[in-house]
Amino acid sequence: MGMDEAGLYRAMLRIRRFEETVLENFPRGVFSGTTHTCLGQEADAVGVIDCLDEADLVFSNHRGHGHFLAYGGDMRRLFAELMGRASGVCGGRGGSQHLHWRGFYSNGVQGGILPAAAGMALAEKLKGSGAVTVVFIGDGTLGEGVVYETLNLAALWGVPLLVVVENNRIAQTTPLELALAGSIPARFAAFGIPVTEVDSSDVLEIRAAAAAALDRLRQGQAPQALVLHTCRFGPHSKGDDTRPPDQVERLRRSRDPLLIHAPRLEQALRSRLQAAVEQEVRQAFDLALQDEPPVLEPASSSEVQPW
Repeated sequence: MGMDEAGLYRAMLRIRRFEETVLENFPRGVFSGTTHTCLGQEADAVGVIDCLDEADLVFSNHRGHGHFLAYGGDMRRLFAELMGRASGVCGGRGGSQHLHWRGFYSNGVQGGILPAAAGMALAEKLKGSGAVTVVFIGDGTLGEGVVYETLNLAALWGVPLLVVVENNRIAQTTPLELALAGSIPARFAAFGIPVTEVDSSDVLEIRAAAAAALDRLRQGQAPQALVLHTCRFGPHSKGDDTRPPDQVERLRRSRDPLLIHAPRLEQALRSRLQAAVEQEVRQAFDLALQDEPPVLEPASSSEVQPW
C-alpha cells in the first residue's frame, strides 16, 4: 500500500476541497462547460488508486476529478482545464470530462469508456507489460448495451481489467430501484467475472478490497469487478439534485469518508493537514485564474489535409 493513514486523509481532503471550490465558484462563470463532482465518493478514488503500480492505467468518466487527483494529477492544471486555460491538463480543450495525463484517461460518454478501457487492457496483455487497467463506471452506466458486449469479450479474452462500479444509487436523478432490474453482481457473474462488493465509505475497507481484487487480477490475467456501494452528497452536475435535503444530510452524517477516517488521526495532525490542504487549494485556484487562455489560430493552407 502506498499511503499511511495521514496520507489517505490528506488525499481525500484534497479532493473534497477541490470539488467544493468548483461548486462554490461555478455560479461566478469561472469555469467552462459543465462539471460533475464526487463529493462523498472520495474514498473510492483514493482507496482503489492507492493500490496501483506506476505502469497501470486508469480510465475514468464524467465524474473524474477525484480519480485524477488521486492518481497524482496536478491540482492547478485541473482547475485551469476546467477554466479553459492553456495551462490546463489538455491545454484547456478537454474540460471537466475529457482528461489525459500519463496513464490516466477520462471521457464523458457513458458506457463508451468500457470498451476503450478493455482495449487498452488487451493491448497491455499482448505487449506482456504486466500492467492492469482500472475503469470506473457508475450504476447509471449499467443501462448501456455496450457494457455487456465488452464484458463478454473481456472475459472471453482474459483481459487484465478491473471494473469498479461506483454505485451511488441515483445515477443522474433516477433512483437505482427504478432503473435496474436484478442485481449488479449478477450482471458480472453472468460472464464468469468474479465480483467483490463493499458497502462502506471507509477508505481502509475499500483499499483492502481493491488490493485483493487487483492481486487476483495480476495472478490470473482475467477481469475482476469491484462494486462499491457509495453515496454522492452533491448534485449530478451543478444544481440538479432531486433528492430531499434531509436525505442527503443523513448520508453526510453516516457515510462521510472523512468523518469515518478522521478519528484515526490525532486532532493536531488533522488540523495541520486541513490548513495545508486549504492553502494548496486556494493557491492552485488563484494561480489558475491568472493563466492565459489557449491561442486558437486557423490552420494554414499547407496544414489542411486533402481528405
